[in-house]
Amino acid sequence: MGVEKMVCLASRTGRQFQRYNKGRRQVVGCVPYRFKLSNDGKISDEVEVLVISSQKGHALMFPKGGWELDESVEEAASRECREEAGVLGNIEHQLGKWDFLSKSRGTYYEGLMFPMLVTEQLELWPEQHLRQRIWMNVTEAREACRDWWMKEALDVLVERLSSPMNQPKEEKTISISIETMC
Repeated sequence: MGVEKMVCLASRTGRQFQRYNKGRRQVVGCVPYRFKLSNDGKISDEVEVLVISSQKGHALMFPKGGWELDESVEEAASRECREEAGVLGNIEHQLGKWDFLSKSRGTYYEGLMFPMLVTEQLELWPEQHLRQRIWMNVTEAREACRDWWMKEALDVLVERLSSPMNQPKEEKTISISIETMC
């Protein structure tokens, strides 16, 4: 008998449990990414990122939303990806923190962004009828994304993924003679 995964199909609503820092609402988001599969089914080094449409459908962005008092920042980032984009994955080290002006509210927010290496794409998710999700290469996503601060977060991710520190390392064997340790 297989194990079924239960995913909540309702988004959190309301702002009574939202976090604020110096009067700025704290929002958390992710740049969901994966490595593209080549035609022969092997994983390539080309990165694809997932963008979603805004609820009104006028813009493309990365999943983000309010950070609530009862969750860690990583839990909030993961929840937003599940609710808005229908993806699960591994939240990695924070890309940065940006102060930005909310277009709809006219107030400044504090945005924290994380990369998420996507491990699963859900068929059913809470906001599937409100948003479209589109996998794009990095260049397309940077062009399509509405928000400057999300573009900067994408740039940080691209820089991080292309860093030699993140490339596979050759294993080195170190031999130490017992006589030299005495």
